[in-house]
Amino acid sequence: MARRLSGAAIRYLGLFEETTGVEAADCLIDDEYERLVFVVPVGDLASAIGPGGETVKRLERQVDREVILIEDAVHPDDFVANALRPAAVYDVTIEDGVATVKVAEGDIGTAIGRDGRTIELARLLAKRHFELSDIELV
Repeated sequence: MARRLSGAAIRYLGLFEETTGVEAADCLIDDEYERLVFVVPVGDLASAIGPGGETVKRLERQVDREVILIEDAVHPDDFVANALRPAAVYDVTIEDGVATVKVAEGDIGTAIGRDGRTIELARLLAKRHFELSDIELV
C-alpha cells in the first residue's frame, strides 16, 4: 500500500536519519498529542534509540515533541504486536482484516494507552501498512 507523506513528514524523516543514522520507513505527525511516530526497519530499533536512549532523547529536544519508535515487520501480526509494545502481547490472529490480540491481563491498560492513544495509533499504522480495518484486544 502506498503511503502519502506531507512535506513536513519528509523533513522529519530526513532529520531522523541525520540524527540516528537509521532510515525510517514511515513518519506520522500527531499534532493532537505533540508527538512524532517513526516506523523503524526490522533490526534497527536499538540503533535508533541509541545507548541509554540518548539518540532518541536528542531527537526529541530537536523537534520539541515526544518521539515514538515502532519496529516495522514483514508480517502484519508481528507489526501489530510491535505497535502495542510495551504491552505483553501473547498472540495476534488476523481474520477478515481484523487483528484480534491477546494481551496479558495486567497490560490491557498499557495496550490501550492514556485516552486510547496507543491502540488508536496501532490501528492507524496497521491500516496504513497492512490495510487492517481494526485491532481488538482480548
